[in-house]
Amino acid sequence: MKILVTGGLGFIGSHTVVELQKEGYQVVIIDNLSNSSLDVLEGIVSITGIKPIFEQLDLKDKTKVQTFFKKHQDLQGVIHFAASKAVGESVNKPLLYYENNINTLVYVLQELEKLEIANFIFSSSCTVYGQADTMPISEDAPIQKAQSPYGNTKQIGEEIIQDTCKITPQLQAIALRYFNPIGAHESVKIGELPIGVPQNLVPFITQTAAGIREQLSVFGNDYRTPDGTCIRDYIHVVDIAKAHVIALQRLLDKKNETDFEIFNLGTGTGSSVLEVIQAFERVSGEKLNYKIVDRRAGDVVSAYADTTKANQILGWKAKYNLEDAMLSAWKWQQQL
Repeated sequence: MKILVTGGLGFIGSHTVVELQKEGYQVVIIDNLSNSSLDVLEGIVSITGIKPIFEQLDLKDKTKVQTFFKKHQDLQGVIHFAASKAVGESVNKPLLYYENNINTLVYVLQELEKLEIANFIFSSSCTVYGQADTMPISEDAPIQKAQSPYGNTKQIGEEIIQDTCKITPQLQAIALRYFNPIGAHESVKIGELPIGVPQNLVPFITQTAAGIREQLSVFGNDYRTPDGTCIRDYIHVVDIAKAHVIALQRLLDKKNETDFEIFNLGTGTGSSVLEVIQAFERVSGEKLNYKIVDRRAGDVVSAYADTTKANQILGWKAKYNLEDAMLSAWKWQQQL
């Protein structure tokens, strides 16, 4: 079974490639290396002993996307990660996010329309819920107005896929709405590798502890939460990677109940920014230099998952806890 993974050298993509290869799938990776490195490919090979097919390609180039799919007409499924992913950056660069996250999705779906078999896993996000009214957040929670252009691209992306499924009988899709992926592979050969200043909390924590960053900024301590800082559901990246393989297998086995299904991926536990910092300090033995600064545009107050649907229907459950993930992230940073 040949599976395309777009953005396959990125953080979640690379871990998913490893899990796919462990299960015997032949993997083709597309990545434009805008937020990744060829070193990641070496890490994947080192872990699995298998070199996936790799094509450096920018999905914004429609002609090159068409050429790629003509060359690989035997694809059995696509897992689509390729997208820009930072909430804060999207507020400052909305057009970049709309071009990169929407256009590329459309170009891939246009090619899948031409195939006899089209199984599609979409990398979605809990940001589609905006600031949900109740916690934990289930898949039935109403979609609120997005708090950022990034969140909006995920909302629009799901709508595009759903509309396409309605008129394309062979297109079967699952959107995985994951919460906050963190951590690294136990081998410490792949992990989160932000280019430039990290846009996410955990790599900023580990880089600060390693002396690469002078200080960590905590954006606001006056939210309506127990310690005043934002709450998120932090989930180990390997748990998320395994869920993608299970979801793909569900489509390949034709066990999906509708042509477009949605599942939350999280631990079901919310942790505040200060609790994440404390967990890091416990597992690393390092004291973190941080300061409280003003709130950041685009941040929701609290978001953590109700994972009942994924647990019961997919038979998937997060295995690792916050401290496991923070320790693996710190080992990855030390290895770097």
